[in-house]
Amino acid sequence: KGKSYLIEAASGRGKSSFCAYIFALRNDFQGKIEWLDETDNPILLDEKGIDRLRCEGIGMMFQEHRLFPELTALENVLLKNSLTNFATEEEICRMLLQLGLENKLNVPCGKLSFGQQQRVAFVRLLCQPADFLLLDEPVSHLDEVNAKNMARILTEEAMRQGAGVVVTSIGKHLELDYTKKMML
Repeated sequence: KGKSYLIEAASGRGKSSFCAYIFALRNDFQGKIEWLDETDNPILLDEKGIDRLRCEGIGMMFQEHRLFPELTALENVLLKNSLTNFATEEEICRMLLQLGLENKLNVPCGKLSFGQQQRVAFVRLLCQPADFLLLDEPVSHLDEVNAKNMARILTEEAMRQGAGVVVTSIGKHLELDYTKKMML
């Protein structure tokens, strides 16, 4: 917790699979992934443990975004936030505006560009408490200004929560103060 890691590799090298293992979406691996609770006891990754992990322990920004195309940018983020009650609507709107989406709040996500969807998915990620934030190729379709704004917002939020950050990249990545960079 409290540190940032970059995993950089060419396409097809397992970055998204790694994130899916950490987020408990896949279990087709050898070895052991263990999450510990606040008293350093292992969390049993049964259905209840996985739900707890995903609601309180780890946030994930998926490479394919997983937005509801018929819902607007704001509705997609508010839907996530309705499950966590973590951010205020004012905080959500502020982040969306900082990422240049002021004219897109009420546009269905299915009509947004890939980069605009990427920014909506990022703000949705920040609508939950987390010990770790996983971002799978979060800036692959962003211009430099929005990538810098995203890095600033992420740094502030990670510091506020004391969260660790794991970013995957194929070359273009968030400019963070990484504790460790792994190039595969």
